Amino acid sequence: MTPHDLTRHNCVNLRLPTLGGLYAWEFEQDGRPINVRVQGQFVCNDVAMIVDAALDGQGVACLPCDHLDPLVKEGRLIHVLADWCPSFPGYHLYYPSRRLASPALTLLVDTLRYR
Repeated sequence: MTPHDLTRHNCVNLRLPTLGGLYAWEFEQDGRPINVRVQGQFVCNDVAMIVDAALDGQGVACLPCDHLDPLVKEGRLIHVLADWCPSFPGYHLYYPSRRLASPALTLLVDTLRYR
């Protein structure tokens, strides 16, 4: 019913690659953000493995819709807490400076910007 109910379920956690901590699941309703730290028996740092774990019934998973929508449409997964899922404005690219960017980084930025 609410994101806090997830604390009573077996959830598939994502280990963040930067500091090794676990991702706090992010929800929002009526402009009010809520982060929930969930527990589960399966933790990994690979999105494809998290999808596979959810498909295998290992627990509830939290991933961007673009990874899960085809599986929901096929009936292989069920979307829960849809009213609490904020829209995703898109990815962002952060880099140190434009002045000293390598040709490869400049090409990547230009490619992503104009797609």
